[in-house]
Amino acid sequence: MTEVTLPSGARVRGRRLGEPASPVDLTVVLGSGPLPPWPYRRVRWPDFWVPTDTADALDALREAHRRAYAGERVEVACSGGVGRTGTALAALAVLDGLPAADAVRWIRARYHPRAVETPWQRRWLRSIGPPGEPG
Repeated sequence: MTEVTLPSGARVRGRRLGEPASPVDLTVVLGSGPLPPWPYRRVRWPDFWVPTDTADALDALREAHRRAYAGERVEVACSGGVGRTGTALAALAVLDGLPAADAVRWIRARYHPRAVETPWQRRWLRSIGPPGEPG
């Protein structure tokens, strides 16, 4: 379990589902796995892949970003706590204003060295950046 401070100063926790954790105001659950006993949103996101519905994933991540920016306790979590969680944390940093081209390096330095595990997760991150941004 690691707390990441986004470029704006908002904080978001990343963790492995099933790992003991203190309650938060919102968990974005990435894929299948045990559900927390506090408020959550589940995003269909297969292990080692990208969300099956980008619009739904971005809606959940935008809600998490908005709530974290407002000072609420927010987390993202998947079964392993590395690839999908790292990709979602990097996506939150992009939504927070970080250039998508910098997101993988940025999250690996702040969360986990193997965050964003696959080429398609890196490509997905570039696709959510502002239009025209180099990826």
